Amino acid sequence: MWKLIVGFIAFAALALFVLTKSGGDIDLTGEKHDVTAGGHEQPAASAPAASEVAAATTEAAASEAASAASAQ
Repeated sequence: MWKLIVGFIAFAALALFVLTKSGGDIDLTGEKHDVTAGGHEQPAASAPAASEVAAATTEAAASEAASAASAQ
């Protein structure tokens, strides 16, 4: 049983060594809950999403077609 525990510790140490030397991003400090610390860019609030633009275009085309039909 003790050989199993020693083997696990040796394997874990070897894995950490290899990941550290290969440039792996190892962070042993635990979970991060700060959502503002990330390197992700937030989308611009003033720019409409592509689906909103498509919906507005579809609504305008439908409104235009209805106006043309009622004008006849």
